[in-house]
Amino acid sequence: MKSNLDFEPSDVSGFISDVEPLKEIVTNCEKIKLVHNISSNLPKLMLTNQIRPAIDKLSEELLLINFNELNERELRLLNVQFSFIGHAYIYGGSSPLSKLPASLAKPWVEISHKLGRPAVLSYASYCLDNWFKINGDDPISLDNVALIHNFLGGIDEDWFVTIHVCIEHAARGAIKSAVQISKLFQEDNVSKKEIYENLNLLKNSFIEINHIFRKMPDKCDPYIYYHRVRPYIFGWKNNPDLKNGVIYEGCFENKPQFYRGETGAQSSIVPTMDALFNVFHEKDELRDYLDEMRGYMPPAHRQLIEYVEKNSKLKSFIKDDKQLEDLYNESLAEISAFRAQHLQYAADYIHKQNSKATLFGSGGSVVKGTGGTPFMKYLKKHKDETDKTKSDSNK
Repeated sequence: MKSNLDFEPSDVSGFISDVEPLKEIVTNCEKIKLVHNISSNLPKLMLTNQIRPAIDKLSEELLLINFNELNERELRLLNVQFSFIGHAYIYGGSSPLSKLPASLAKPWVEISHKLGRPAVLSYASYCLDNWFKINGDDPISLDNVALIHNFLGGIDEDWFVTIHVCIEHAARGAIKSAVQISKLFQEDNVSKKEIYENLNLLKNSFIEINHIFRKMPDKCDPYIYYHRVRPYIFGWKNNPDLKNGVIYEGCFENKPQFYRGETGAQSSIVPTMDALFNVFHEKDELRDYLDEMRGYMPPAHRQLIEYVEKNSKLKSFIKDDKQLEDLYNESLAEISAFRAQHLQYAADYIHKQNSKATLFGSGGSVVKGTGGTPFMKYLKKHKDETDKTKSDSNK
């Protein structure tokens, strides 16, 4: 997909860009250079407790950047940088702050508005626009991807995100197939052969996704994740430490805003699969949460999901063909396996770590994920609803 802002069914290559995200904007603008220097040095500034003083010294300097002169790739890089700086400012001290200074808030809000997303660290900024290849001529892989920006740095933080980068890359085949199948349903005579070929490509794509996902524990330790990675990606909605939200000085009439934190639920992969396979999620607060997460996705990704939702008739189409029905169920089983693995990681990396932290007096919420949800209940429910979608023509 060439742009985060426009979706065309004939131009889909997945949710991760064909082109590496920018690392730096080549410019004579001293304000942009300043943003780059702060974001690039976050681990050092966090270590020395200098991130808040560094931002507080900025005064109104950053308000003078003319964002209309920047292209989309440049805007996306700046959004990544402001997102990391913003969360470091809020969480980079002994306790969270509930106000962002205007010098940080105003440019961040303007950039986010141009990109069609809230001014908060989202999955797109944390993962999709925050990677580079070690060897540029080699393909994306776990041996060839690193992060552009970090909060504290270290193997565990990099691995947690690069696993997701590689998942997004492996999902390209599944996303292309989902769009192609949806396009086929607009034709008068739907080709079963083409449906089968695309469904088979999708299944193989998810086999690779699950292979990558199972590698998470190799270099990301649950204790390190819980105490050194997770604290900085929370948002300010349903966050007990920021019950009154966050004020963006000079924006939103200085009224507090309530945004969800970065979460894998903001990836567009599984929602696209739900749309394609006609997975039904019962209408409740957890379904509302899934719908809310779309607002944190790049607009073109939301449009793609909506396109597949509108056009896919896959579940009913395959019922008169045993071969297609079997492949449909096999593909759905891979998606369910992905959700089951996610549930297991939530237990290992959050629930168990929180129980230990509470036991030894370091606190934290047992029920809230980074997105502000009762994550264990949420993940299990949607896995169960995926399993229920399995087709059985003998019913």
